Amino acid sequence: MQYRTLGNDLTVSAVGLGCMGMSHAYGAPADKKEMTELLAQAVDMGYTFFDTAEVYGTAENPHANEELVGRALKPYRKKIVLATKFGIRFDMSSPQVNKPLIPDSRPEIIRASVESSLKRLGSDHIDLYYQHRTDPNVPIEEVAGVMADLIKEGKITHWGLSEATEETIRRAHTVCPVTAIQNRYSMMARWHEALFPVLEELQIGYVAFSPLANGFLSAKYGKDTVFDGLYDYRSMMPQFSEEGIEKNRALLDLLYKMAAEKQTTPAQISLAWMLCKKPYIVPIPGTRKVERLIENARAVEVQLTAEEVESLDQALDEMEMSEVFGGSKVIKNNEK
Repeated sequence: MQYRTLGNDLTVSAVGLGCMGMSHAYGAPADKKEMTELLAQAVDMGYTFFDTAEVYGTAENPHANEELVGRALKPYRKKIVLATKFGIRFDMSSPQVNKPLIPDSRPEIIRASVESSLKRLGSDHIDLYYQHRTDPNVPIEEVAGVMADLIKEGKITHWGLSEATEETIRRAHTVCPVTAIQNRYSMMARWHEALFPVLEELQIGYVAFSPLANGFLSAKYGKDTVFDGLYDYRSMMPQFSEEGIEKNRALLDLLYKMAAEKQTTPAQISLAWMLCKKPYIVPIPGTRKVERLIENARAVEVQLTAEEVESLDQALDEMEMSEVFGGSKVIKNNEK
């Protein structure tokens, strides 16, 4: 494993582990014992960066993922970086599998959230604490002020923003320096590349979630793949539809061609593409399988030249591909 620095001083493995899918959004929750063993194996492989959130769970156990991650990683707490998030809840009245998000970053809610997350994670501090989505009802300066206080109190050491605009990032950073943003980013979702200049100006890291387009870029799924319509968001994602798979043939062909040239896999090319693009990008693919854990970690060994990255970008710009899942809908909080 290789290592990178987010912001000024947060050192993390160059590939992190997104833990959400163990408990949420990718089918019924996985076996806790198996996932505990998987997390231990990740540490043994050199992963030091683990990502969760207070809302990753099920209706029966809304905070299952933080509980799982906290228990599994407790023996390794001093040598890992734990990231979690605050500021949203799900609209449980919705019948959709990907229920809408309701933002809520009132200071008192943040305070309650951080205490609960610390308890579930079994830790006296959180290494990287993200606002999960911007709250239009709470000025970002107010949120940043709470973050500054939590840092002074030692409850968190760094903070970040997820899916925030350049204006929001700049305003937040003025009050309390932002260590990282966590945004969707993959070969199929490149719209946040517009943020690269401001991240470089302010020395902010980019943590890329869904770096394999929810697994599609692993090239492991076909038209005959069936996803659980009750728990699995992929059951309604456009890239996994029959039409989407057909539209994405050129994209998969591109990945297979480059993988053959580099004697690697499509997933590793997808991750290496962003790792070689910017030194401050850290992808956090998720998995429930040890073989995928190994495959993702070894993406750091795949070297692409600047010319190869540019060639891939140009090909992506010009090819037809399907829409890609852009995230759950954010709705208004009527409680304020």
